[in-house]
Amino acid sequence: MTHVTMTVNGRPVSGDVEGRTLLVQFLREHLGLTGTHVGCDTTQCGACVVHMDGRSVKSCTVLAASAEGASVTTIEGLANGETLHPMQEAFRKHHGLQCGYCTPGMIMAAVDIVRRHGNALDEKTVRHELEGNLCRCTGYHNIVEAVLAVAKDAPAPAHTGA
Repeated sequence: MTHVTMTVNGRPVSGDVEGRTLLVQFLREHLGLTGTHVGCDTTQCGACVVHMDGRSVKSCTVLAASAEGASVTTIEGLANGETLHPMQEAFRKHHGLQCGYCTPGMIMAAVDIVRRHGNALDEKTVRHELEGNLCRCTGYHNIVEAVLAVAKDAPAPAHTGA
């Protein structure tokens, strides 16, 4: 067993896990945060996307032990109390969900996309960046509209100076 300690949704958590325990399993089975979905177990569908240290990761391919000391945000940690995160609100307003299975991972990926691209985001980029998140219901049009709605109010992207 390995003891892991991390911050999840702003709260310190810890637990003993087998070395092979995936982050998605730790979140769902040890912490009861079932908003992060398991769709494929092979990093193909994106239903398990969470943020680790501010970046999107597919938690079905991250070992819980490798998240030691990390800050993890799940879909449950996006809202501010009863106030939805702007991306959650945009998905609701633009009908960017139907069955809802892909929605948590899709929203988490979209938040990271807007964080990285800011108001410079365009439809082609959104569609390209969401290729790793599968949705079988919406045809992506409304999802893309929701992401672009949030991006238009985002600050310009920060340039890292290459």
